[in-house]
Amino acid sequence: MAVREAAAGMSLPGMDQEAALLFERVHYRHDPRWMLPVPPRLCLACVLELLPEPGVSLVRKKHVLSCFRDVLVRHASLVVQLVAQDQRVCIHFISMLFGLLCSVEDGNMADLCIEVLIQFTTQLKLEQTIHCLLDECHKELCNMPSMRGSLATLTLLGKLVDAIPALADKLVMEHRDLMEHLLRGLVYPSEGVQASVCYLYGKLYSSPVAAEMLSGHFREKLCPIFLSTLDGAQTKELQINCLGLLRQLLKYDLFVSMIMNKSALAESMDSVEGPPRETSLPLVLKKLLLSRDEILQVASAHCITAVLVHSPAKHASAFIHADIPEFLFEHLSSSSEVLIWSSYNCLILLAEEPLFFSKCHTVYGIESVVRSLQGSLRMNNTELHKQGVLLFAEILTRQPEEIKLFTSSAMCRDAGRALQEAVNSPVLEVAMEAVKATSAFLRKDHQSAPPVQYRELRSLLEAMLNRCADFSQTLLSRRSLGHASSRDLEKAILRRGNFLLNTLEGFRNACRLAVEFQSEPYAQENPFTAPSAEKEDTLENFSEFLLSACDSFCIPMVMRHLEQATHPTLMEVFLSVLHSLFDIVPHMKEKFSRKLAASSFIRLTLELKARFCSGLSHSALNQMCASFLYSLCINLLSAPENTGPPSQEELSTVSEVLQHGLPQISSRSPESLAFLSDCQEGTARQRQYCILLLFYLAYIHEDRFVSEADLFVAVQSFLLSLQDQGEHPPLVVFRASIYLLAVCQDKDNALDEAMVGVIRNFLEGISDLHLIYTHHPLLLRFFLLYPELMSRFGHRVLELWFSWEDSSYEELDDVPSAGHPTLPASLGDLFHILRSSPSILLILLDLIYSSPGDIAHKVLIVLRTFLRRHEDVQVGGLIRGHFLLILQHLLVEHGTSPSEVSGNLPLLLSLLSVVQLRNESEQELDSMAMKLLHQVSKLCGKCSPTDMDILQPSFNFLYWSLHQTTLGSQKRAAAVLLSSTALIELLEKMLALTWAEEGSPRTTLLCSAWLLTASFSAQQHDGSLQVHQTMSVELDQVLKSLSFPKKNAALLSAAILRFLRTALQQSFSSALVTLVPSGALPLQAPEDSVLAPMGTSQVLSLVIGLQNLLVQKDPLLSYACVGCLEALLDYLHARSPDMALHVASQPWNRFLLFTLLDAGENSFLRPEILRLVTLFMRFQSSSILTHEEVGLVLQGAALADLSTLSNTTLQALRGFLLQVQSMGLLADHNMAQTLQASLEGLSPKAFSAQPPLQDMLCLGGVAISLSHIRD
Repeated sequence: MAVREAAAGMSLPGMDQEAALLFERVHYRHDPRWMLPVPPRLCLACVLELLPEPGVSLVRKKHVLSCFRDVLVRHASLVVQLVAQDQRVCIHFISMLFGLLCSVEDGNMADLCIEVLIQFTTQLKLEQTIHCLLDECHKELCNMPSMRGSLATLTLLGKLVDAIPALADKLVMEHRDLMEHLLRGLVYPSEGVQASVCYLYGKLYSSPVAAEMLSGHFREKLCPIFLSTLDGAQTKELQINCLGLLRQLLKYDLFVSMIMNKSALAESMDSVEGPPRETSLPLVLKKLLLSRDEILQVASAHCITAVLVHSPAKHASAFIHADIPEFLFEHLSSSSEVLIWSSYNCLILLAEEPLFFSKCHTVYGIESVVRSLQGSLRMNNTELHKQGVLLFAEILTRQPEEIKLFTSSAMCRDAGRALQEAVNSPVLEVAMEAVKATSAFLRKDHQSAPPVQYRELRSLLEAMLNRCADFSQTLLSRRSLGHASSRDLEKAILRRGNFLLNTLEGFRNACRLAVEFQSEPYAQENPFTAPSAEKEDTLENFSEFLLSACDSFCIPMVMRHLEQATHPTLMEVFLSVLHSLFDIVPHMKEKFSRKLAASSFIRLTLELKARFCSGLSHSALNQMCASFLYSLCINLLSAPENTGPPSQEELSTVSEVLQHGLPQISSRSPESLAFLSDCQEGTARQRQYCILLLFYLAYIHEDRFVSEADLFVAVQSFLLSLQDQGEHPPLVVFRASIYLLAVCQDKDNALDEAMVGVIRNFLEGISDLHLIYTHHPLLLRFFLLYPELMSRFGHRVLELWFSWEDSSYEELDDVPSAGHPTLPASLGDLFHILRSSPSILLILLDLIYSSPGDIAHKVLIVLRTFLRRHEDVQVGGLIRGHFLLILQHLLVEHGTSPSEVSGNLPLLLSLLSVVQLRNESEQELDSMAMKLLHQVSKLCGKCSPTDMDILQPSFNFLYWSLHQTTLGSQKRAAAVLLSSTALIELLEKMLALTWAEEGSPRTTLLCSAWLLTASFSAQQHDGSLQVHQTMSVELDQVLKSLSFPKKNAALLSAAILRFLRTALQQSFSSALVTLVPSGALPLQAPEDSVLAPMGTSQVLSLVIGLQNLLVQKDPLLSYACVGCLEALLDYLHARSPDMALHVASQPWNRFLLFTLLDAGENSFLRPEILRLVTLFMRFQSSSILTHEEVGLVLQGAALADLSTLSNTTLQALRGFLLQVQSMGLLADHNMAQTLQASLEGLSPKAFSAQPPLQDMLCLGGVAISLSHIRD
């Protein structure tokens, strides 16, 4: 037979292809319709007769069967159309093929038969044929004495059920006894048969109906056999099919319970001696995990996952006791993404069991998890990223606090970096899970391995916040939302809200971590930092970072999200973060609170309470809102910016009010105003206090979220109800009431008299206004607006106002009177009040006198500035009259001891000088002015030269009073002053101190003393006034001081020169001042007697001194020098003309003149030079200035633009031209005409057209009259 088959097989390649497919012996009998019209040209009838024929070789049968398979695949409809015409043919086909399957021993032929049978059956779709095949299989298995030849039949059944799943139910219901044969096959010692049985079982249990019917079969018979088979499987085919069946079984909770109960029983009997124990599924799967086959490892992990999915609480412990987690952690280092993903899934489910942590599996595996997460994030597998981060988050979240997860700071640092990388993932789901993991990571027990990695934590938080900000911006961009539907937009906003919520929860945990570390010494800083290195890794820096990050990221993100949606849970977490920051950075809590209040967070929190917390809803949010508002208010009240700090008693009262009132407030603003207006008692009154404080703090920080007019009315009603019930609110509540009334009061809506009376009654019950004072311009206006309040409290309110004003007023005082720098807003408000009610100036005068020095100085600067800027406000008489009363009271109270006078008196005197300076010149002195002169002179007479602070402004006032009035008033004023012998004696002492080595007053006071003496002497001499006390001045010392002046004392030299000039003009014949020599009189030369009391040497010394002083080119000093030189030459000319000519003709005078002319082009047009040239010409000193040089000066004067010159210069030029004309120095006719025209242009009428320069000045604190020095 074999030889024949071989021969047939050898002849096959030479045969015709189609002939090989035909059974020639019988083909001629076949109807042509059985011949397929498409290649391969196959006759179905021949196939039916050829395949069972024993004489046909196996190779040919295989070829024919293979072609028939191809026809079924390519042209199934043709075959079905032919065969289906007669079911007998179909059944015959099935029987023939099944018989062939059972008879062949060749494995390939058997596989081909199975494949054709499956295809043929599925293509026919005929119930009868399927029943026929099932019956054949059943019969074959039943008639089989042993399972030895059952492999093909079992394989066919398995694949048939796989191809037609509905057969599973039919097979179980109609061929129930077949299950016994399957059990026989499962215990048959052939892993091929066992694999086929497992495959078939797997297909049967894939049907829920069949599985339910087979549940008893599994419980009673199959379960232990199957577990044993799985445990003992050696071939990969059997292992895979067993795992496939197990996967199907594990889909049902019933079978999971059965298997795990069997496993638990097997484990309990493990230590008991006796018959062989049953098999435990966890141990079997553990063995497969340990195999080197990745497919088996993955399948095993899938099975573990399938068990745990049903109930981790029930079944996880069995796997944990089998040490499964240990090997799953080991598999995380695999390069297979599928195996890693499967391990992640298992571990996530195992992490739901506390035993997983208590047996320290996480401590063992955390390093593997971190390393695996770092590696997986570099792979392009989003699902792997998600599962890895989810596992890490589960471990971090569920790890018990008493079991430290990270045993070193390095491991903790690596974990943080892995999370940071995950947070930066472009995949939203991964980033979201990473943020959740970060939140769990920020636990004290996770970060307790010293040193705490604050820098890494900061980087992680920055990454998390940046990722959230980027995600928010992406969703907000117009490109992404421009064409989105409202539904898509809602989803996008919801996703952003969830991401923001998770981010805030992570940030809140970071804040909680910072608070918890405050009590841990090891967590304050890195102990391993070198002593000389800058310590950046500290808790303090980390805490400040949290505050900054919240300000820069959290608050802006939440506020942007609130524009589109408001979620109570998110806001609760957000407010919790803000609340915790008060404790994290205690030294910044006041500043942070002020910023929050200025950013409308009081309004925001109240709106949240009104929207979500009515009744008992959202109690957690309500409590968080109340806690946040409580801390915010306490911080704002504890360190206020515009009021004094409260006492501990006051803080305790406020704390109690807020604690009781805040949780109960859940109404909107109009409802709160209505509640505030009603008459309340008990706890309701406490709520009113609470509402009022919230409005007060909000308004202080410019958050005016309620109508000012409505609030104004509500506060009045509140105060009236307190008055009616005889209640006295806490001071801070009354302070809030007064402040709100002041800032909400409209210009046209003033309080009525009854309300003002109520307020006054409350105020009079307060010991000091500083207890209820809040620094604000409107509050000051409020107190000064109502006469009843101003008269009683205006002085104290203004004092408080200036005590709170900053010290920037000094800059205003440094600006010259002509300058107008920008005023601070608060000062502008005060000036507006002063303009509307000048009588307030009297209160300010009292403040200057009675307040502490710093306040008095501020008031002085304010009044000075006000008087300079508002010259149209006529308040001079008002101020002088009030000052006179103050001064009279002072002199009566402190009769002979000015040193006991208030230290603020110099400030008042200084202000008096400013008022005097505002007066126009040539103004008559009235009786009040004369009284002031008398009182000031009396005050000066009671002072010693050391009382410089009083004397300087007093001398200034006296000097200005003398020079800023009419000639008649000057005479009267001088008479009053000369009558004060104490004043004259004081001046004499002070003049003598000018050349004292020690104890000399400051230069400015000496200047005023010399100027006053010169003025007194001139007035006495010109008016022949009575002298009650004479003065003696050492002439030698005067001349010496001019020859050897003090350094930087030009003003003092000018004052002494003015005095000497007066003495020279009077020819030393003053009845008031006597110039005496120093010490014994030396022998005088005959020519010196004419010049007495001066000598020739003294004259020459004085001239040299004047020349030296002129060279300094100081304008004021130059005026004084030229005036003194004029008086000296006049004095010499009257006594000794030759001496006068000698002095005027000194060669040094020419050098002096040219030195002065070296100042630039047209420098000769300076008045002092013109007067000096005129002086030399008057004494015909041609050696000083030749006629030609005079002509050059005239030419320059003719070319000059006279309209640009000052009156002083024009007067000096006129004097020069008249001197030239009188001397007849012009021979040139044209020049003479030019001179005549110039003189006409310089007529006295032309001087009046020029704007006059300011005559009265204050230079370095010294009152100066330019005309007194110059003319």
